[in-house]
Amino acid sequence: MSQLIPAFDFHRMVVSPWTDAIDVYGWMVLMAFLVTATCGLVGNYLILRRMALVGDAISHSVLPGLAVAYLATGALSIPIMFAGALGAGLLTTGLIEFIHTRSRIKADAAIGITFCTLFALGVVIINVFASRVHLDTDCVLYGELSYLSRGADEIAPQEVLVMGGVAIVVALLIALFYKELLVSSFDASLSASLGFPPKLIHLALMAVLSIVIVSAFESVGAILVIATLILPGATAQLISSRLSACLWLSVVFAAISSVLGLHLSLWIGSSMAAAVVVSGTGLFVLAWLFGPHGLLRSRAATHNAIDGGKEVSSAGRVTE
Repeated sequence: MSQLIPAFDFHRMVVSPWTDAIDVYGWMVLMAFLVTATCGLVGNYLILRRMALVGDAISHSVLPGLAVAYLATGALSIPIMFAGALGAGLLTTGLIEFIHTRSRIKADAAIGITFCTLFALGVVIINVFASRVHLDTDCVLYGELSYLSRGADEIAPQEVLVMGGVAIVVALLIALFYKELLVSSFDASLSASLGFPPKLIHLALMAVLSIVIVSAFESVGAILVIATLILPGATAQLISSRLSACLWLSVVFAAISSVLGLHLSLWIGSSMAAAVVVSGTGLFVLAWLFGPHGLLRSRAATHNAIDGGKEVSSAGRVTE
């Protein structure tokens, strides 16, 4: 058992990252927080719209978008990569909608068909043009936070500045269009009657989702980004039934899981991106068990209702 569980050195794993090596680990934690918080904010709306799998589909379809953007332009600049990811994200959304509405295939099957096909296409493109497209497939799939470096004349690593800018834009968009996103997420017909076009809002949300995903690619990869999209929002919605509170809670959970992920990765010697996701999963389990809408609370309410001879009503859905 001692070989399976590494020895825990409190100073090296908890104190030293914040004192001796804060120039390295500080940026890693900040980047992990920005990625998880931004994904969590967008993820809240995906969960409300029952579109969690669409985030999965777009995260995979971004891969061929990046490769095609490079092949078409010969450049790996950030705007080119964003354009490729944005085009791939919108293409994915359009294909899912087209297959679902123009055939007998249901939405979940259409999502599976689309993202598997596009992801496989991305793998083929990268394999065929591997010598020309300088994409690290391990980094694309699993991400890497330790690559961050700051030049002598830079205030922060470029990746942190980009992700920070995306986080600010996402927060501003949510603040400016909170009502439109709220109404269209719960009732598309009501949204249309109030003058908020649900299809346009849907496409805008998918475009923002694509940009967030490609911004987070290098840090958490195409696979782990799905967890950062879903876990903060799902955990928050086990704590509160109010959307505004869920958005703030997602940011708090992102901060906690980023710090815990750093220490966990140092302890067990794993990738920090994976450790952040594992920490987020731990928070989800705690909220699921002990939260106001968690398992233990629900069981206690059920027993109390049965003892009192009352009917048990469903609870825990976000209503605002």
